[in-house]
Amino acid sequence: MRAMPWNWTCLLSHLLMVGMGSSTLLTRQPAPLSQKQRSFVTFRGEPAEGFNHLVVDERTGHIYLGAVNRIYKLSSDLKVLVTHETGPDEDNPKCYPPRIVQTCNEPLTTTNNVNKMLLIDYKENRLIACGSLYQGICKLLRLEDLFKLGEPYHKKEHYLSGVNESGSVFGVIVSYSNLDDKLFIATAVDGKPEYFPTISSRKLTKNSEADGMFAYVFHDEFVASMIKIPSDTFTIIPDFDIYYVYGFSSGNFVYFLTLQPEMVSPPGSTTKEQVYTSKLVRLCKEDTAFNSYVEVPIGCERSGVEYRLLQAAYLSKAGAMLGRTLGVHPDDDLLFTVFSKGQKRKMKSLDESALCIFILKQINDRIKGRLQSCYRGEGTLDLAWLKVKDIPCSSALLTIDDNFCGLDMNAPLGVSDMVRGIPVFTEDRDRMTSVIAYVYKNHSLAFVGTKSGKLKKTLSTGPQGGISQEWSGGRPTRGEHCFSGTDAICQYQIRVQPLLCYFLNVSGNSS
Repeated sequence: MRAMPWNWTCLLSHLLMVGMGSSTLLTRQPAPLSQKQRSFVTFRGEPAEGFNHLVVDERTGHIYLGAVNRIYKLSSDLKVLVTHETGPDEDNPKCYPPRIVQTCNEPLTTTNNVNKMLLIDYKENRLIACGSLYQGICKLLRLEDLFKLGEPYHKKEHYLSGVNESGSVFGVIVSYSNLDDKLFIATAVDGKPEYFPTISSRKLTKNSEADGMFAYVFHDEFVASMIKIPSDTFTIIPDFDIYYVYGFSSGNFVYFLTLQPEMVSPPGSTTKEQVYTSKLVRLCKEDTAFNSYVEVPIGCERSGVEYRLLQAAYLSKAGAMLGRTLGVHPDDDLLFTVFSKGQKRKMKSLDESALCIFILKQINDRIKGRLQSCYRGEGTLDLAWLKVKDIPCSSALLTIDDNFCGLDMNAPLGVSDMVRGIPVFTEDRDRMTSVIAYVYKNHSLAFVGTKSGKLKKTLSTGPQGGISQEWSGGRPTRGEHCFSGTDAICQYQIRVQPLLCYFLNVSGNSS
C-alpha cells in the first residue's frame, strides 16, 4: 500500500460479540473477501488485560491505547513505543473522597484501573487518561513519551466519574486560541448524583499541575457549569441514570447522544413500565450556566418497525452525492447512527438493527422551534427526569435565532416530539454495534461493525443505500474501530486480545 498522509478518525463502540449471523439487506450481499485478499496486523498486550479506548494522533499516526492498568503508545504498524502503568492499586469504590486524599474506613483491595476516557489535547501536546480508580481521577501524559505531567486529585472537582467498569464517560474539548480550553464531561453517575454531575464543563489549564485544572468553568453559590440528576428522580425510577453513547461539537454547540430510562404507560394500560429513550442533548459552548440545555428524542422507523435503542453514532459530512439526494450542502453535518429494535432491552438489545442518518440542521431547527414555542408560553418544560413535575413555559418577547443560548428561565428544556432519522438499511440477525462514515470522491461511505465481528461497507445514497462489501473479523470481539486515509481506510478493531488492524481500499478490495 502506498504511503498516505495521516488522516485518522476514531470512534468508540461497545461491541458485544456473541455469534455469527446472516444479513437481511436492501441490495445483494457480496461474498466476504478471501484470506489472500486480506491484509492486517495485530497487537497483543498483557495476557490479563483488556483494551478500553483508542485514539490516534492525526498529525503523526501514533496510536494511544487505553487498557486495563496501562496506557500504550503504538506506531502506525502496532509496534510498542512506550507504556505507562496506571494500576492496579489499593482502592474501594465506596471511599469518597478517595483514600489517597482522606483515610477511608472501607476495606481496601487490589483493584484494576479500567481506562474510562482517553483524549488528545493537541494544543498542549498531552494525553488525558481517566480511569476507574479513586472516583475517576485523570492523568495528563506527555504525548511524546507518556511522562506524567500532572495528576490532580486534591479537590472534589478532580473526581470526574465514580461509574463502574461498564459505565460510560465521554469528553469533548472546546479549544480557544488565546484562552484556556474547556472540557465538557458527560458521565453516568451510577447512583451517586450528589457527588457527580451528569454533564459539566471544566477548565483545561495550560499548566498540567495548576490548582484550577478540571475546575468548573463557572461556579458560585447558586449557579454552576453543570447538570445534576435530582434525588427526587430516584423515587420515580430507582435505577435512573443517563448513559452516554457519543459526543461531538459542531458550530456553536456541544452535543451528546444518550440512552435514558423513562416510565411510560403502554397503549390501553393504566400501569407504567420502564423503557429506554434515545435522546440528543445540546449545549452552547459559551454557556457557563447551562441555560441552553435542551434534549430531543431520536429514533428510526422502517416498514412499521421501530428502532429506538441507540447503539452507536458518528458525525460526518454529507458529500456531494448524498447531499444532492438529501437536499443539503456537501459540507453539512450528518449523524450516522445505529439503532436496535424496540425500547425495553438496553443490556441485551435485540438483533434487529438499522443504520439511519440524521441531518443535524433539521435537529437544530426542531430545537429552535421548540424554544420559540416555549418562549411564547406554550406547553411545559417537558423534562420529567430533571424537574419531576410539569413546569409551564413562561412567555417572553425576544428573538430566538439559530444560535440562541437560553436565559435563566424556560431551562433546561425538553422536546416532546421525536426526530426520526432516514433509514439506510436494516440487519435482522447480526446486530450492528458501531458505525463510522467517510466522504470519498464526493461519495459518502459508511462502515458498520456487527456483534459477530464483521465489518460492512455501504455506499450511502439515502434510503436506497445497502451493503457493497463485507469483511469478517473472525472470533467474537468487543471494542473500538478506527479508520484512516485518503485513498484507503484502516480499521482498528479492539478485542479483549488482540488489537487487529485491517487495511481496506475504500474503492473495493483490500490492499
